[in-house]
Amino acid sequence: MLSSNITALFLIAAAIPPLLLGQTTPPEPKREHFQNAQVLYGWAQDSRGERLRTFITRPTSASSKVPAIFFVGWLSCDSMEYGDADTKDGFGILLRRLIEQSGYATVRVDKPGVGESQGDCGQADFNAELSGYQSAFEEMLKYDFIDPARIFVVGLSNGGGTAALVPRQHLVRGYIAASSWGRTWYEHMLELERRRLVAEGILPAEVNTAVKAFVEFYTLYLMKGMTPGQIVSQRPEWKSLWYDSPDGQYGRPAAFYQQLQALNLGETWQKVNEPVLVIHGTADTIMSNADSEAIAQIVNQDHPGHARYLQIDGMTHGFTVNGKFYDDLIPTILRWMKEQLAH
Repeated sequence: MLSSNITALFLIAAAIPPLLLGQTTPPEPKREHFQNAQVLYGWAQDSRGERLRTFITRPTSASSKVPAIFFVGWLSCDSMEYGDADTKDGFGILLRRLIEQSGYATVRVDKPGVGESQGDCGQADFNAELSGYQSAFEEMLKYDFIDPARIFVVGLSNGGGTAALVPRQHLVRGYIAASSWGRTWYEHMLELERRRLVAEGILPAEVNTAVKAFVEFYTLYLMKGMTPGQIVSQRPEWKSLWYDSPDGQYGRPAAFYQQLQALNLGETWQKVNEPVLVIHGTADTIMSNADSEAIAQIVNQDHPGHARYLQIDGMTHGFTVNGKFYDDLIPTILRWMKEQLAH
């Protein structure tokens, strides 16, 4: 039994707010506000059982079922919620303008451990992330103001390449892949490493030597299932070659990229019978023209004319031209969507 003094101290401590005891609680997120849409908050669940925060917007003018845009996000562990209406982030500007200007419902979901979602984004692999998007797509169909026959899937960056994996058995009216990829991850990374080395001013001879090493490095990493740290421990002469974590890359675990490499995007997009709009900027230093154009080529090979490839001069990976968001992008996207709805 506790003494009276200890009991008193215990009761006092129990009454102290957690923050005063050194514990932390997540800050309340800065919520979004739109003039033309209402934000609804829901939950999806990934294959690990983690609850993922969803953001559904409903046009305030909607009096009947409306089309919907389902967003498949990028690679990094950043939230798809943009509480700052004046954000300078190109992806955030695109999301907010489509919500405000389309007159459609929109659906987004945060990755594990991002915002209010459970889990740890830094440890979540691609398969778990994909299951979260698939769950959010199913949850979207429960909203009575969304027309299930008029849904567009918009994939951004990494999400553009994998967008066609999300709906599964459900039909959609079209896909948009923006700043994206359609080849193997191995090909993408070798090209990206070469561009990175050239941009750093490395001499051509040294660039070629490094790329030759990266060919072996990424073979062990992406196809043989080794982590970068394991590779470097076996090949110490490559220590200066590696610039990221021993357990992964760009804030995601090694398994994430190994699973991307295991995908067959040629097969995925070959099966797509819906219209596809592929958007790429010539100033994109993350995804190359070949990365993006591959999607359109694959779709059109089996379904001639179903894919449109739109290349925008001077546009970056984040949809800016000369440091400013490319304003014509949103009207272009909306015109394309209206064309598909008219068919």
